[in-house]
Amino acid sequence: MSSEDSTDDLPKHGLKGPSPEERPHPEGRRNSEGIRIDPEAEAEHEPRRAVLSALVENDPGVLSRVAGLFSRRQFNIESLTVGPTTVENHSRITMVIEEPDPGIDQAKKQLAKLKPVISVGELDDDAVRTELVLLKVEGDEPDKVHAVTEMYDGQTLDAGPKTITVQLTGDEQKIDDAIDAFRQFGIIEIARTGYTALARGNQPTVPGEKPGTADEPTKPTNTQ
Repeated sequence: MSSEDSTDDLPKHGLKGPSPEERPHPEGRRNSEGIRIDPEAEAEHEPRRAVLSALVENDPGVLSRVAGLFSRRQFNIESLTVGPTTVENHSRITMVIEEPDPGIDQAKKQLAKLKPVISVGELDDDAVRTELVLLKVEGDEPDKVHAVTEMYDGQTLDAGPKTITVQLTGDEQKIDDAIDAFRQFGIIEIARTGYTALARGNQPTVPGEKPGTADEPTKPTNTQ
């Protein structure tokens, strides 16, 4: 056998195995963290709306850090509200996101990793949810505007010769219906808060949250 024949029988680079063209290639794309996403598994999950509640320390820039996290991860956030709690130097952030279940789980995990975040929880469907909206409408028909305001248990905050500003609170459907009813007068400006929410009964809104009368702070659920 010639030296040329023996060389041809050896695999290229001296390694046995399939060529690059014959090797299996994983399907799917990678997310922003470099994790490969199975397209079939991803397709099985339809997006749904989830209300998340987070207790946070009142560190400077905590809200921008939370918003920046959701922006970097490209989570679809619909609304975000923040306000104080019964514990000094603690605030509650309530946010509504629309994602498939894997995305919602990832959002909760990523949020819990932020240093100012104490605890994160997802609210059940029966949680107490409400939002506030301010509407400024044309004041040409004040009596009719007042009637619609009363119909939706609203409150007139400002009434002038040209405009009327009313305040409404309630669930999303009530707010949507009220806005539609006020369109007949001509809506000039609108400010809508998005949901704020608490769990029903004695169930804590976030894991580990203590009653305001317990004089005991919530213990962090995230690991740093």
